[in-house]
Amino acid sequence: MKTAIGVDLGGSHVTAAVVTDDGVIHSQHEHDIENRSFDAVIDLVVDVIEKAVYAAGSDVVGVGIGSPGNIDAASGTVLYSPNFGWTGAPLGERLRARFKQPVFIANDARCATLGEYTFGTGRESRDFVMLTLGTGIGGGIVADGKLILGNRWGAGEFGHHQIRATDGFVCGCGKIGCFEAQASGTGLIRHALAIAHSFPRSRLLDKSDIGSKKIRKAAQTGDLHALAAWKNFCADLATGLANVIACVNPDVIALGGGVSSAGDFLLDSVRARVDELTTMVPKGTTRLLCATLGNDAGQVGAATMVFHGKL
Repeated sequence: MKTAIGVDLGGSHVTAAVVTDDGVIHSQHEHDIENRSFDAVIDLVVDVIEKAVYAAGSDVVGVGIGSPGNIDAASGTVLYSPNFGWTGAPLGERLRARFKQPVFIANDARCATLGEYTFGTGRESRDFVMLTLGTGIGGGIVADGKLILGNRWGAGEFGHHQIRATDGFVCGCGKIGCFEAQASGTGLIRHALAIAHSFPRSRLLDKSDIGSKKIRKAAQTGDLHALAAWKNFCADLATGLANVIACVNPDVIALGGGVSSAGDFLLDSVRARVDELTTMVPKGTTRLLCATLGNDAGQVGAATMVFHGKL
C-alpha cells in the first residue's frame, strides 16, 4: 500500500495528513496561520510536512498540496491568491528544494473535488461537480472521469458567475451579484442583514458573533427572520446550481463546505427550485448530494494527486 502526504493550505491554518492509497487518513498535523507572508507560510508548511513524513514511518511516495488561488499546476507557482495577497509566489520551487519526494501543487478546491470524486459521493459517477460553500464558493469539474483544469487552470470557479448582476451584493472580486456573493456562508449573513429592517424585533443579529451556522440553526427552529433569509439564500443557491447543470450537465453535484452541514435541510430547500429552473436536460437527472469527506476532502485529494502522478 502506498503512502503520501496530503496538505490543505487554508487562509487560517495548514494541515498535513498521512494518507494511504485507499483514501484513509492515518494522522494529521496542523498549524494556525497568523502571518500570511510567503516566507512565514512556507516555514509552517515545511514543518507540518516534516511531522507528517516522520509520522508515516514508511516510504512516502510524494507530497500533494492544495492551495487557494490560481495555480500553474506544472510549476506549482501561485499566480494569484487573494486569500494571501500573493502574486507569482514560487510555492512549488521552494518546497521541491526542501523535500526529496515529488511535490505536486494545485488549487485547493480542485484537490477537494478530486478527493470527493475518488473516495466520496463521486465514486459511482463519471460526470461530477463539487461545490464548497464556505466563506466563498469554490469548486471543480470531473468530465468523463477526468478532472478539468481549463486553459489557465481556472475551470471550476463557479463562485464568480453572476446570478444577480443588477440587484445583488458586491462580490470580493468587484462584480455585482456573483454566485459566491449570494449563496456562500457570507451570502447567507448578507441576506439576513439585508432584510433586518423588516424584522425590527428580531434578535438574530444582536450579538457580534453572527455567522451562517447561527442563522441556519435559527431557521431550523422556526425563527421568522432566519427563515426569510434562508429562503432568499436558497433561491440564489438554486439559481446557481441550475446554471451549473445547464453548463456542465453532471450526474452528481456534491455540496461541501460549512453550509453543507445543514444536510437534508439544505437539500430539501433547493431541490424543487433547481428542478423548476432546469430546462435543457431532463429534470431530476442531476443528483444533489452533500459531500461526505468534510474538511478532509482537500487532504485526501492532494494525496490522490500524488498517487495519480498528476492532477
